[in-house]
Amino acid sequence: MIAPGQYLSTPQRDLSERERTILQAVVHLYILGGMPVGSRVLSSFLSRTMPLSPATIRNTMADLEMMGYITHPHTSAGRLPTDLGYRFYVDSLIESQPLPFPAELQSADAAVADLLNTPRESVVKDATRILGSLSRHLAIVQLPTVRQARVRRVEIVALSSERFVVIIDLDSELVRTVSLETRTAVELESIQEIGRYLNERLHGRPLADVTELLSEGASPHAIESSLLRLFVDQIGSIDVTNDGSTVHVSGATNLIAQPHHDSPERLRTIIELIENEDVIVHLLGSSSGTEGITVRIGNEMPNVELRDYSLVTSTYRAGTARGTLGVIGPRRMDYGRMINIVQLMSGVLSRTFGQHTP
Repeated sequence: MIAPGQYLSTPQRDLSERERTILQAVVHLYILGGMPVGSRVLSSFLSRTMPLSPATIRNTMADLEMMGYITHPHTSAGRLPTDLGYRFYVDSLIESQPLPFPAELQSADAAVADLLNTPRESVVKDATRILGSLSRHLAIVQLPTVRQARVRRVEIVALSSERFVVIIDLDSELVRTVSLETRTAVELESIQEIGRYLNERLHGRPLADVTELLSEGASPHAIESSLLRLFVDQIGSIDVTNDGSTVHVSGATNLIAQPHHDSPERLRTIIELIENEDVIVHLLGSSSGTEGITVRIGNEMPNVELRDYSLVTSTYRAGTARGTLGVIGPRRMDYGRMINIVQLMSGVLSRTFGQHTP
């Protein structure tokens, strides 16, 4: 299922078969060539499937333009799709392509096979690189949101009598750590008792519920309360990787190399957006609650600076946690191909994480 747009106008009426065919051809030819599509080109392109005269096609294109599906740039006789035209194409006209050509498919299969054998700590980074290479757009993969994951085991490692590391083993081999430092020494017996208490309370429960679980239950009197309070205070900060990042990005040069980057200011803005992890997380977050493929086109993008682009995303599963991946490219992207590639990588990441699930 492809999530519908949020900001585009509702079509005035259902399109006729002729209108649908011509709109589909306009989008297809514009994606391939990047030039406005004229009636004579369309007449030649459709000659085998729907023979129409250039005059008939011009009349139909005028109707489509009036309804907002295509536009007439400058004085050119050709038309190109609007955001609404792309949206209708994605929702109703798209024909998914096999991924994508034999040589590329062979390369993709080899890369995917390698990914399934990649060490867990680098699988997301490698998946991002592969996604960028296959799509030839900007690839983004967000790590699983570990606060959805369930706790399997908690272990406290004493670095000294006042410094500790709490290791939280989550499902799908996700591991997070919390560093704690107390003002007074804590006895080994208390540490062991805290470890037992945490495992009893938290085993099998979502990480997001840890604070509530530890707050609602009275801990044994012998437990060092200051250490437990420190743990509760720090638990909200562990939804990141060890280097502090939550997303991996690859293929930035693919986005920067787009032909409409004719302004240094525009180019600098795009680079700043790409390098801003908060922006990327926000983009992916707008799609993270949706199962399946989500496509956001042009004016559906939340950032004004990204409204010349489109975003195709999907979720993947890591046990009970969920991550998001996607590609950002021009509105003139090959949507059928991008959807297939994103679906492929979503399935691969789910299988890769899933093979670690007990």
